[in-house]
This record gives sequence, C-alpha cells and structure tokens, in this order.
Amino acid sequence: MNKKLLFEIGTEEIPARFIAKTKADMKGYLEKTLKELHIEYKSIELKCTPRRFVVVIDELAENQATVEEELKGPAKKIAFDENNNPSKALLGFLKGKDISPEEVYFKTVGKDEYAHIKLTKEGQAVKGLLKDIFEGMIKSTTFPKSMRWGGKNIRFVRPIRYFVCLMDEEVIDFEIEGIKTGNITKGHRFLGSSEIVINTPDEYEAKLKENFVILDDEQRKALILEQCKAVADSLGGTLMMDEDLLEEVNYIVEYPTAFYGEFDESYLSLPKEAIITPMKEHQRYFPVLDADGKLLNKFITVRNGDSYAIDNVKRGNEKVLDARLSDALFFYHEDTKKPLEAYVERLDTIVFQQKLGTILDKTKRIQNLSEKIAKALALTLPNLDRAAYLSKADLTTAMVFEFTELQGIMGRYYANLSNEPSEVAEAIYEHYLPRFAGDELPSTNEGIILALSDRLDSVAGFFAIGIQPTGSQDPYALRRQALGILNIMMEKKLDVRLFDLLDLALENFDFEDMDKQSVKSDLMSFFELRLKNLFTDMGIRYDVVDAIINIEDSNPFDLLIRAKDLDAWVKNNSVTEALQTFSRISNISKEAIAGKVDEALFAHDSEAKLNTAYNSIKAEVEAMLARREYVKALELLISIKDSVDAFFDSVMIMDENMDIRANRLAMLSNIRTTMESVADLSKIVNA
Repeated sequence: MNKKLLFEIGTEEIPARFIAKTKADMKGYLEKTLKELHIEYKSIELKCTPRRFVVVIDELAENQATVEEELKGPAKKIAFDENNNPSKALLGFLKGKDISPEEVYFKTVGKDEYAHIKLTKEGQAVKGLLKDIFEGMIKSTTFPKSMRWGGKNIRFVRPIRYFVCLMDEEVIDFEIEGIKTGNITKGHRFLGSSEIVINTPDEYEAKLKENFVILDDEQRKALILEQCKAVADSLGGTLMMDEDLLEEVNYIVEYPTAFYGEFDESYLSLPKEAIITPMKEHQRYFPVLDADGKLLNKFITVRNGDSYAIDNVKRGNEKVLDARLSDALFFYHEDTKKPLEAYVERLDTIVFQQKLGTILDKTKRIQNLSEKIAKALALTLPNLDRAAYLSKADLTTAMVFEFTELQGIMGRYYANLSNEPSEVAEAIYEHYLPRFAGDELPSTNEGIILALSDRLDSVAGFFAIGIQPTGSQDPYALRRQALGILNIMMEKKLDVRLFDLLDLALENFDFEDMDKQSVKSDLMSFFELRLKNLFTDMGIRYDVVDAIINIEDSNPFDLLIRAKDLDAWVKNNSVTEALQTFSRISNISKEAIAGKVDEALFAHDSEAKLNTAYNSIKAEVEAMLARREYVKALELLISIKDSVDAFFDSVMIMDENMDIRANRLAMLSNIRTTMESVADLSKIVNA
C-alpha cells in the first residue's frame, strides 16, 4: 500500500535569495535518489517559507521495487577446468551470491563468450531508508555562504531547529546530527503556536494556516499580488509590477498583509529612478503609478503578519522611506551644483584594479578603444569621444555613491542638466546595457560602441594580467560581460570580427610579463565556449554549432546566421548521404593543400567531370556566401555529389604515381576549402 510522506526542515529565518534555488535543488536530488533506489511514487512537492522547507511525496511505495540485475563474470574459456568442472575463477565469481554453477549462462560480448548470472534483489522497507535519503539531501544542498552551529558537523544556510517526518499517521523516528524527527511543527513566529501536533500529512497545511502560515509559495505569491493590486486600486493607481521583487517579498513573509504608505510630494521632483531604487532595492516597497504612468507619492509594502496595529507599521515604514528620500534629494541638489565633467578627474581616486589602474585610466582606454571600433565599423560619430570621456563620471557623484544601482542612469540625467548633446547623455546610460540576462540592449551607435569598449577593456584587461574565471568563481563577472559583447554584436548585426576587436582592446595593455599571443588564444577559447553555450541554449544542435564555430575568422553575427540556417537545413532535409560524401572528402584531404589542378594529369573521365562540376559552381557559391545565403550555397555544393561519388568509385585517390595522387588530393582539397567556408560538414554526426 502506498503512503503519503511529509518531511519538514524547520529552520531559523532563511535569506530570501537562497530559497527558490534550494527548493529546486532539493526536488532534483529527491527525484534522482528515489529513481536510483527504485522507490516508486506519484509526485514530489517542495513548499517553502522563510522558516521551513517542506517535502510532500504522494503515493510513496512502502518498499523498494524488486530488481533483477545481470552480472557478467569470467570468459567461458577460463570458466571450467580440463575436467569441465567449475574453475576457481567461476567459483570466485559466484561466491556469496547464492547461485549454483548450473544457473550460469553464457553470452557473447565482443568476440568472446562470458559467464552471466541473474540476481534478484528484494526491496527494503522505504521508511528504513528515509534517514539516509534526507540527510543526503541536506548535505548535498550548497549555498554561497553556509554555517555550522551548536557543535554540529552539518552545514546549512541557517541553523536547523527541528524535523517533522510522517508516513500517513506513523512518525518515522531518526535523527540527523542530534536533531530528532517528530510530529510537532511551529506556526508563525509571533502569531502562531510554537507547538502544533501533526497527526497526518493531509492536515499539515491546514493546521499551519490556522497558525498564520501560508505554506504553498505559489499560493502565497498569488495572494501577495492580489492584495497589492487591490490596495493600488483603492488608491486610484496601478501597481508597478516587478517579478523579482515579488519573488523576494514572497520569501520574506509567511502570512502576508499588504498596506500602503505615503511620502512627501516634494520628493517627486527627483528623477523617478532615484525614488524607485530606495523603495525597491532597499525597502522592498512597490511603487504606485497614476493613469499616465507617473509616480504617485504612495508605496505598497507587505507585512509578515496580520493587520493588527497596521497604522503604526505604516508610520514606521513612511519614516524610513522619508529618511532615504531626504538623503537622495540632498545628494541630487549637491551633485547638480557642478556640471558632469567636473566629476571626471575624481575618477582617479577610484581604483578599478591594482594592475589595471583607476577608473580614470579605464576611461581613457575606453576613449581610445571606442575611436578604433567606430573606425572598424566605418562610423563617424562626432559625440563619441565626449560620451566616452563622461561615461564613468557619475561614479564620483554623491547619488551614485549612495545608490550604486543608479550608475549610468544619473549620468544621463546629469549630462542633460549640463547641456551635453543628447547622444552623449543617452550613451552614458546605454553603455551599461545589458545589465543582466534578457535586459534591453543599447540602441544608439554611440551606446553600442561604448558598451562594447567598456566590456572588451575589462575582459581583455583581466586576461592580460592573468585573471580568468575558474569553475564557479568569476568575481569580476567576466562571463556576463562576454555574453553582453556577443549579444550586442549578434543582435545589432555588427559586421566585424570579434578577434579584431579583442586585438584592438589588447593594444591598450603592454605588461612586461604578458604573452600577447597566449592571451589572445585564451580569450578566443573563452569567447568560443560562451558562443557555443548561447547557440545550444537557442536549441541549435551541438554538432551544428561545432560545424560552424570558427570564431577567429568570422564574427558572432555571421556565425548566428550560419548556425540557424545549417540547423534548419539539417533538421528539415534528408541529407545523410550527402554528409557522408562530404565527410569522406574532409577525411581524405585534411592533410592536403588546396592548389591548382593540372588537367593533363587526369587519368579517368570521372576526374575531369568532377573538376568541371566543381568549377561550374565555385563562383556562384562564393557569391552566395558573400550574400550570406548559406543554405543555397550548401545545396549548390551538394548538387555535385553524384560527380564526387563517381570519382570515388572509379579511381584510387592514393595512386602510386605521386603527381597523380597530389593532383587528386588538390582537387578534393579545393572542394573541401569551399565547403568549409560554409561549414565543416564532417562535424555533423547524424542527420
């Protein structure tokens, strides 16, 4: 009979940012482990609050499934002695398995026959395995920061205070690091009972709700959103929705109650981001907008509790926000007493990296690199140098010093107030884009070039001094910056080689112990891996990616077109035979050198026919490549397949006559070179 299992890990308050990932990790661990242990179940649910992780497994089998496994033993030739009695090798294989020699059977594996037996493994009672399963789950869960407590060896993000473990009505007794399981849980820290007896898993969630805990995170999240929207409606406004903020608020409350607060209208004279940032990032408040999308002097926040004395809570929140906005207004007034350019020289007081200098040094490198990239893109941008010069200036302003999230945003405001050209102001903001996966990209030419220059300078600079990401460690966010470079180049269709841009960036660095060629090689490998990951994330086949990835001789925009075209072509066409033919060309001619073919050395009609067929399409294929018509180029190349097959069927490539051999290899190498200018079809493993 199947049972319902409840397992709760009761903890101290867990930081919201860790909960969603931990929930997913725990569920993944359980699914994998139960499968490995042959334990059947209907479903696994993980539900979380800031003070608990809860596992509910529905229709969990009481016993592991009985498993029959086949074991391979010694080869038949050594399984019996000269008298046809079981040998020591065979008896040693059977030892301890309760299997007689008569039950042994033989199967061919490779070229020889081997002894095999079948073992039936009876399943154990699942409740006896639960301690190891859940202890393994806890120990396998990792956090950026974890702790030990109370002399225990186990590590977790916050101290674990109790466990609940029930299979239907039965309490499953075990302990992990001295913490015993039971059937007593806790309600809300202030509103609920500290001892709630749970008799069955089915009553658990309802009893928690009676004690002011909404256990289901999705239900709690929906309730928060519903309450916040209702409050916004009551104010005649609209909730400024933010999924990340909603997720965070969801994991800092167990029993949500939304309410609103107000702030002085005079603060609305601030740039809207200077109001929204302290609201969202520092206080976890939702802004409220009017019908025109402008900020109201209202905010909505969520209390972890009921509505008791809510007016006092409201006043407290208003007071905290007022202090934040008062500071912001003061900083804004102080910052705007001087033009933006007055802040540039102060960048010399901010160290970017010890070996790479100050932010002012970086600014000068960005100016230099931006000019070179503009030239490479054949763009004339009169305001580019000014934008580069001012790009980091707002980092020394009081507003950005206090609210670092406003870098670039305040730079744009201050540039406009300083009467800088609009292109300069916009580029200052845009050069930080994209800030995260899925973020907007820069839209102006100045913004695009500055965004590339800033990131290229950082990635090339750190590689130049020997600092590269390793494993999960990437303290300077070089992977994210590399992805930003690639996304900009692809989405903005920049027709320039990444290799050339990195070359330009490295011109700004000349350290004594720097091996420039080695640094370039490391950079190209680094970007190639990022690009491969981007393409496979788009659903492009890994072998197609391998076939087109020649990052040194191409550019990301071009590679994206090739990848998508070749992927669609391989998926939608029956091209197995064609791929086999062209893979054969690659394999035979990979060491050969392309060159002039001497028709006088042709010894068979098939050679002349293949040479004629290839020469008849070569110019058109090259024209198609110039127009980036890669599928058409592939199909035209494949049109000579019959001539290639006839050539292979009628001649021996490696002829004894070295001149004839070299001539045939040169012809195949010419075809291979043209083919590889589209893609290396030999890398396609299965069409």
